[in-house]
Amino acid sequence: MQDIKKCNCSVKIKNIFVKDNNQILLNNVSLQVNHGEILALIGKNGSGKTTLLKAILNRVPYSGNISFFNSQGKKIRTPKIGYVPQKLNFEKNTPLTVLEFFASNMSKIPVWLKINNNISKKIYNILEKFDINYLINKPIANISGGELQRVLLAFALEPVPDILILDEPSSALDTKGIELFYSVIIKTRQEYHMPVILVSHDLIQIQKNVTKYALIESGKIIETSDINQFKKSKKIKEIFGI
Repeated sequence: MQDIKKCNCSVKIKNIFVKDNNQILLNNVSLQVNHGEILALIGKNGSGKTTLLKAILNRVPYSGNISFFNSQGKKIRTPKIGYVPQKLNFEKNTPLTVLEFFASNMSKIPVWLKINNNISKKIYNILEKFDINYLINKPIANISGGELQRVLLAFALEPVPDILILDEPSSALDTKGIELFYSVIIKTRQEYHMPVILVSHDLIQIQKNVTKYALIESGKIIETSDINQFKKSKKIKEIFGI
């Protein structure tokens, strides 16, 4: 990670409604994620998890209020949001390499011109932290789904964001990739104290790696608690049968 000032911010979500025609997708959702928390947003398919992420990313119209604050309580008007989607497809004939993908976000010089050696080295070092430096010159459309998720996570953390949002980011990863993914998330949280919101169906990894969970059902947050209450929750047992 680059050597920068710690990210100290939180997100406050208050009375959020999202409608699609006559259907209510989010119904009066309120939630707060504090500095350094890793919050897992859990629920069955269609419960509203991805819609809530889209509202935070301002990708769907909503009513209510979503605000970002630093550790002194000052509002961050234009937060840097790192985002890893569940899936991102590239056309098979896309010639863009992983190096060019990163360089396009790190330099004002068009990527079809020669990429500065310092930038190339920086990108190599970023990829190395995720054990994917061997991908640097490969076309991004030709790498595996698990490799792509790790590339996208590395991309989302450069530069270090104020908040990190992850939508089923480990779904395409093998066991080694999942362990590496969560180790990077935990290290990032410890180093930069940023809030992390992730959607996941992997209840085992959630219990091992997050600090807090919010359970959403039919567009409503029906329970939120520290992760140590997860196994004790009657709602969790009822919905997931564990």
